[in-house]
Amino acid sequence: MSAATPDGTTRHEQIHGSAIRVALVGDGIGPSLTPALHEREGAALGLDYVYERVDLAEEDQADLGAVLDGLEARGVVAANITHPYKQRVLEHVHVAGEEVVQIGSANLVLLGPCREAHNTDHSAFRAGLESFLGDDARGRALQIGAGGAGLATVHALASMGFAEIVVHDLDAVAARRVVERFRPHHPGTRFSTTGGDLEATLGRVDGVVHATPTGMAAHPGAAVAPEDLPAGAWISEVVYRPLETELVARARACGLRVLDGGLMAVGQAADSIRHITGLEPDRDRMRRHFEQLVTDESGTR
Repeated sequence: MSAATPDGTTRHEQIHGSAIRVALVGDGIGPSLTPALHEREGAALGLDYVYERVDLAEEDQADLGAVLDGLEARGVVAANITHPYKQRVLEHVHVAGEEVVQIGSANLVLLGPCREAHNTDHSAFRAGLESFLGDDARGRALQIGAGGAGLATVHALASMGFAEIVVHDLDAVAARRVVERFRPHHPGTRFSTTGGDLEATLGRVDGVVHATPTGMAAHPGAAVAPEDLPAGAWISEVVYRPLETELVARARACGLRVLDGGLMAVGQAADSIRHITGLEPDRDRMRRHFEQLVTDESGTR
């Protein structure tokens, strides 16, 4: 249910019947497929839906609060927040649910007199990984990355009942903070860090979640060596631009089971549209559109 605004109407009632303007705020977001996903599904739902990019990569000291104020002044009703602002944005919202508070990051803010923070990274990642793993045991998972996306994926792993979650980050302090954040909320899960020794951990896990920017066009490479994983292990990638990152390609070449970032990208967009509009998007239709966008971009058809 959409929260009531000061005049007694709901947020959804206010935006329906007029153009719905949404923005993506982050650094280096030019290649993002999110605007096209939102606009196509918005049109399919019968909405006048406009999605813009606000790229702050060239600003030395981006004032996120001022950016959100400016969007509101121009009639933008919601903003998806991406790297590196998912944690910082919580300083500029009025309402954050228990799950957002536990995670410590948000990737969607409903703008207006009462700004609401949501985390659709968590919900989309969990739904995708549950579908991918099926009835497989939730054993020991290794999480690579302790940033905003990593907070959401660790929370999802713990809420799925994984027996053990090991967190690795180049910033060892950040990895320890993630462990300390979630341990009190999930007493049934063992949390630890690699202590910086990633190689020794790889051979002892059932699967790996990669949640850093490594592998994106602007950050090429692979943050982990899939060749060092045991046979039968799985890898879940968060990056979806490109869809076949170096990590995904190498993992498949090793015969590992791989979940690319596409399912999470579609789920994140679908969950955001539901929060923004109050309507339920067609996820199968969005998946087909996503695949078309990726195919068109690669020039394979």
